[in-house]
Amino acid sequence: MAGTVEGAKKTVETNKRKYGEDFYQKIGSIGGKIGKTGGFAANRELASIAGRKGGTKSRRTKKEI
Repeated sequence: MAGTVEGAKKTVETNKRKYGEDFYQKIGSIGGKIGKTGGFAANRELASIAGRKGGTKSRRTKKEI
């Protein structure tokens, strides 16, 4: 049952029963506090440059006229 929606629901139930209703909030909070880079929010100019680069690269092939 691993890897199925039903299995995931059972895992959520088990984790909440064993570790408390706020289990997922706790692990999410820990992960957020560990982060040191700040992501794109720390450097808006870099985010703009990266978005421009990604936006100009097309995945579609050029149509011949």
